[in-house]
Amino acid sequence: MFSLPIAMHIPDGFLSGGVATVLLLLAVLAIANGLRIANAELDESRVPLLGVLAAFIFAVQMLNFPVAGGTSGHLLGATLAAVLLGPWIACLVMAVVLVTQCFAFADGGVSALGANIVNMGVLGALLAGFLIKALTPILPKTRGAFLGLVGVTAWLAVMIGATATSFELAISGTVPLGTVLPAMLGVHALIGIGEAVITVAAVSAVLASRPDLVALGRFEAQPARPEAAAAGSVS
Repeated sequence: MFSLPIAMHIPDGFLSGGVATVLLLLAVLAIANGLRIANAELDESRVPLLGVLAAFIFAVQMLNFPVAGGTSGHLLGATLAAVLLGPWIACLVMAVVLVTQCFAFADGGVSALGANIVNMGVLGALLAGFLIKALTPILPKTRGAFLGLVGVTAWLAVMIGATATSFELAISGTVPLGTVLPAMLGVHALIGIGEAVITVAAVSAVLASRPDLVALGRFEAQPARPEAAAAGSVS
């Protein structure tokens, strides 16, 4: 008898062989495309960002924040990775994080690794790529509007991952959809708020210091204030 799963890291034995195989194939295809795009588009100055971002997401995922009912959540990071690197390279970064978690910390089952990569990495990254690219041109050209869109997208990325996990468990016969879907969405609606806050804070910090590192949405560095420029010219 399985306990009701409310975490997005799926353990071994929770998915049928067919579901696990299909999701592993999808994860491999996303990773392969991420590698292809990284080789074609990344120059030497941006390559270190992949390692730094993967390490940051890995470290932050280890820090849980409390939500209702004694449940805790943590950053997924797919939207953050997509904003800084683009959606397909973000899939590659998220795969590295999740594979490391699986084999080094037994966080998520080996047989469910493809599903976990798809649910927590691929779906969120591609959703971010689609929404932010589609909506940025029609929103006000301000950082506030962009960060608001990033926050909403980060929340939606958590929800789409939770929804996919619920359907995968139901199709595998682990737990009925009518039971697992409300439980997953209820908890992850709150976790998604934490995801949005952390993602917006991280993207805001990057925009303030290195706006050139933002792949989805281009922002110029803020011009110096007149009094600051005058002070610099005097000195």
